[in-house]
Amino acid sequence: MNYLAHIFLSGSNSDIQIGNFFGDVIKGKDYQNYPLNILKGILLHRQIDSFTDIHPIVHRSKKRLHPRYGHYAGIIIDILYDYFLSVNWSKYSKTPLDDFIKSFYTNLHTNREALPEDIRSTSSKLITYNWLTKYQSMEGIALVLNGMEKRIKHDIPLHMGIVDLKEKHQALEKDFNEFFPLLIAHSKNTLLTLNDQYEEE
Repeated sequence: MNYLAHIFLSGSNSDIQIGNFFGDVIKGKDYQNYPLNILKGILLHRQIDSFTDIHPIVHRSKKRLHPRYGHYAGIIIDILYDYFLSVNWSKYSKTPLDDFIKSFYTNLHTNREALPEDIRSTSSKLITYNWLTKYQSMEGIALVLNGMEKRIKHDIPLHMGIVDLKEKHQALEKDFNEFFPLLIAHSKNTLLTLNDQYEEE
């Protein structure tokens, strides 16, 4: 899953949301260096990724893509699933998407000092260019895929993912709406476990 899904799956705690946002860059046991709720967010991020990576529905989505992407198909599906979360937002949240995004930007700005140094630039660009709203349209997804293609070292045509999205939109959307409720349930259970495991004294 990409940024929007990770943020949404964090629940209402702003610190867990922040930890989940940057959890991908924290390696090994370095999560132990963070305050309790940010720590929980980092560990939640790992659980979301693990559950997603091995799930057969997600594997089915990857196989729907053209084989030209190789193992980068997972990156494309992460982005496309954020697109489907955006366009199906009202199924999963009573808060309007634009309000949710604005609230997260405020949280991100407020907690800038808690972010790892190498993620601060990313967070600034996210707010400045309002990247989370880009997931709501195919044009925005095309921009995201083009940007990722420029950043990777290998010659993989990630920009072609928009073609797969257009050609297989219905099937991929069905996959997403079948998978996401399962991921919501897994995330809620993970948070309950983390709250028990790291119960504040």
